[in-house]
Amino acid sequence: MGFLLLFPLAVAVILAIVRNGAARRVIVYAGAAVIAVASIVFVGMHIGSTGEYYEFESEIVNIVCTVADFVIAFIVAFLAWRYKKWMALTLAIVQAALAAVFVAGGWEAMYPVAEGLYIDSLTLMMAAIIGVVGSGIGVYALGYMDDHHDAHPAIKDRRPRFFGLFFLFLSAMFLIVFSNNMIWMFTGWEITTVCSFLLIGYDQNQISVTNAFRQIVMNMLGGISFCCALIYCGVELQTFSFIEFINIGVAAPLMVTVPLVCLSLSGITKAAQMPFHTWLLGAMVAPTPTSALLHSSTMVKAGVFVLLKMAPIYAVSFIPSLMVVLIGGITFCLCSFLAISQSNAKRVLAYSTIANLGLIVACAGVGTPEAVWAGMFLILFHAVAKSLLFMCVGTAEHHIGSRDIESMDGLFQTMPRLARYMMLGIMIMFIAPFGMLIAKWGTLVSFLEAPTPHVVLILLLAFGSGATFLFWAKWLGKLSGIAGNPDDVETTVHSSEWIGTSLMVVLCVICCVAMPFISDIIVRPYIEGVWGQYFTVLGSDNLWIASICTIFVVAVLFGALGRTSNKKHVGVYMAGISYDNDQRKFRNSMSGVTTASSRNWYMETLFGEQAIDPMGTVICIGIIVAAFIIGILSWQGVMIPGIPGLM
Repeated sequence: MGFLLLFPLAVAVILAIVRNGAARRVIVYAGAAVIAVASIVFVGMHIGSTGEYYEFESEIVNIVCTVADFVIAFIVAFLAWRYKKWMALTLAIVQAALAAVFVAGGWEAMYPVAEGLYIDSLTLMMAAIIGVVGSGIGVYALGYMDDHHDAHPAIKDRRPRFFGLFFLFLSAMFLIVFSNNMIWMFTGWEITTVCSFLLIGYDQNQISVTNAFRQIVMNMLGGISFCCALIYCGVELQTFSFIEFINIGVAAPLMVTVPLVCLSLSGITKAAQMPFHTWLLGAMVAPTPTSALLHSSTMVKAGVFVLLKMAPIYAVSFIPSLMVVLIGGITFCLCSFLAISQSNAKRVLAYSTIANLGLIVACAGVGTPEAVWAGMFLILFHAVAKSLLFMCVGTAEHHIGSRDIESMDGLFQTMPRLARYMMLGIMIMFIAPFGMLIAKWGTLVSFLEAPTPHVVLILLLAFGSGATFLFWAKWLGKLSGIAGNPDDVETTVHSSEWIGTSLMVVLCVICCVAMPFISDIIVRPYIEGVWGQYFTVLGSDNLWIASICTIFVVAVLFGALGRTSNKKHVGVYMAGISYDNDQRKFRNSMSGVTTASSRNWYMETLFGEQAIDPMGTVICIGIIVAAFIIGILSWQGVMIPGIPGLM
């Protein structure tokens, strides 16, 4: 555990110093390989764990975390002052003031956390995602960032800073998932916030700076909320142990309503839920490895991880549960609709990410073992499939000159291997027999079988799932449609990019095929450790059927790849009066020349951002404000008729 916390940090320091490209490649390859292998070994050593807590209390770590919190606030304040971003400057000052109040209170010394670190099966899953998926993205970034630098020669070479921040990000994520001490968790939380801020602003042009500050403003709101929860824990609960906080919440929900709402808001901002979703959309201006990192293995997963950990409290705490369930469900449905109107592939992936995170958030809010079962699988399959898709889109953009879905005609021939990789990632996201659809089915069943069925949530899931099918099917149709005989351009793809994308393909297939094993050795121990017995929404026989079908589909998809010796090339034939078959031109009924083309329908007037985004933002802000008001009133002992537990 200590190695996984400190080794990426050491690699980050070295990469921030080294400026030689060849040396950087060696360090990234070696560092990524060591982190990935160490993560796998670590998971293997603790497989099946239902919860192991380690006595680790260090004054030095406490001091380092406190100093780091103030340094982060100073960095943000300095850059906000430099770029005249006054909202970010104000929030940085507020957060520094709250940190000062916390230090002055002396609660950290008064209520030390003896068991500072812990492991359970959810932690193991997250460690594997961070270590393996995150490292794979790091390897992919080597070739991509070389191309990015060559394409933007006017931009200063900041690759040392990029890779330093990248590996610091991984270290901070390990700190979040291993910490039982909520103060240490908060430090990791804020490090990921400032790292993503600096990575989004990598190019340092106007659009990247604007979107970087949008990210920092929204996530600092979550950080301030987290800090308020810590102060409450010091004043009222006298503990900073995360497991003790959860146990108190299960036993006495009203005692933790205020800090639970605060932590929920922090998780919602980190998971880019409405009304905070725009920061993740803005992150699309960053280089593709940054997008893949933020959307798959880190950052947003930190938010849903903390929310899933608190699921037992949501099961017995009405107001925080309702807040999380509604925001997650609304975000899933509306962002799925918003994805329909997008032709930019990265924005489709962004909206899909936000929507799927909404589904995981809703699972956490329901708080039942069945919902957590579905939520854990949603985290896993989303991580591997989205990493693959972001990498594929980034590579395609560099070789076809566009990230627009409508520019991907013939990609099956111009980049046959990459197109198949992309098709696999898309299929995993929305069709059977792949794991994401099975997890969504489990989500629906868990909502139906909850002690109090969430009818509104079920409707949101149904309509959102229909929209999901539409926008993924449009993209898949573009990739699978073949016309003409264009040249293969993927021969110039960097080997590091192939290593990264191929690793994600292997992980996607393994996760889908091994879903019954994962359910038994990862998900089951966690549910048994938290609830005392195992609950599942799908039997192992159904999972095995899906596993076998996955093998068949993958074999068909990749079976003919590379067999070019006997490939038969057939020219395009335009039925009727053809004018130029190769250019897909024909004579129309008025004797004019028309070019045949196939284009998707995006329905911007119905599902455009201007039509849907304001509605979702206003509704979700109202839900959050209402939850805070009711939570504070309940804390003060005010009886509220009609609300369970507050009457």
